[in-house]
Amino acid sequence: MKDSIHKYFQIGTIQWMSHPPADMDVLDSLKTICCDDFFDAVEVCRFMDDETRLKARNMLEQAHMKVCYGAQPRLLGSGLNPNDVDEAGRQKAEKTLLEAVDEAAYLGAGGIAFLAGKWEPKTKDLAYSQLLKTTGNVCAYAAQKGMMVELEVFDFDMDKAALIGPAPFAAKFAADMRSSFHNFGLLVDLSHFPTTYETSKFVVQTLRPYITHFHIGNAVVKKGCEAYGDQHPRFGFPESANDIPELLDFFRVLKEEGFFHAQDPYVLSFEVKPWKGEDGDLILAGTKRVINRAWAML
Repeated sequence: MKDSIHKYFQIGTIQWMSHPPADMDVLDSLKTICCDDFFDAVEVCRFMDDETRLKARNMLEQAHMKVCYGAQPRLLGSGLNPNDVDEAGRQKAEKTLLEAVDEAAYLGAGGIAFLAGKWEPKTKDLAYSQLLKTTGNVCAYAAQKGMMVELEVFDFDMDKAALIGPAPFAAKFAADMRSSFHNFGLLVDLSHFPTTYETSKFVVQTLRPYITHFHIGNAVVKKGCEAYGDQHPRFGFPESANDIPELLDFFRVLKEEGFFHAQDPYVLSFEVKPWKGEDGDLILAGTKRVINRAWAML
C-alpha cells in the first residue's frame, strides 16, 4: 500500500497493556507514547488520584492525541458484571461505567469502551436483558455529553467467557441497542478472532454496520501452551495464532469492506503486552514492524 496507514486510521495503543503498572509509572508510560509520533491515539483507563488524572489530561492535550477510554479494567479488576443476574450486582457495574463516562469526558475522550460479563447457560436470556439495561442506561447518560459507548467483543467460552460474542450474537445485541441508541457501537479485536473460532472476514462482514473501533493483537489458543487464552502476547510469540499474514488478511478485509476512511478515520489500536519479563518498549517496536510489513504488502 503506497498511502500511509495514518491516512486511513488513527493508530493507537492501549497504555496499560503496553506498559503494565508493575513495569512503568503511568505518567512515564503516557509521555513515552505521546512523544512517539507513530501514535495518533492512546487508550487510557481509570486514574487512581486527581493529581495524576490532571497531569495526564494536560499531557494528552499538549500532545494533540486522540483519547480513548477503556472501562474494561474497572469491571475486570473488581469482578463487576454488567449483565449480572443479581440486580444489586448489575447496578454496581452500571455505577462504575457511569463514573467512567465522567472520567473519560474530563480526559477529553469521545466515549468509553467496556465488555460484557460472565454468564451461565441457564440464565443467558436474563443476562442478555440485564446487559441491555446496563448498556442502555450508560448510552443515555453518555448521549447527554455527546459521547459514544462501545462494547468490545470477547470470547464466550475460553478465557474471559463474556456474554458477547461470538460475532452473530454480538450483531443481535448491537441491532437491539441501535434501535434505541445511535451512540452505541462495537469494538472488534483481531486477537479475539482465534478465541471465538472465527475469521477476520466473517467477523467484519457480520458486524459491519455496528463496528466503530478496532484493536489488533495476538493470542495463543493451543491448550497447555504458554500464554493460553486472552493474554495478548506479542506478535511472533511461540505457538500463537496471529502474525504478519493474519494482520495482512485483516487489512485486506477492512479495505474490501469499506473501512478505509481518509476524512474520518477509525481508531485502530494495538493491544499487546510484555510477557513474564519481556520489555514493553521492545514489544511496541516489534508491533510497529509487524504493522509496517503487513501494510507494505497490502
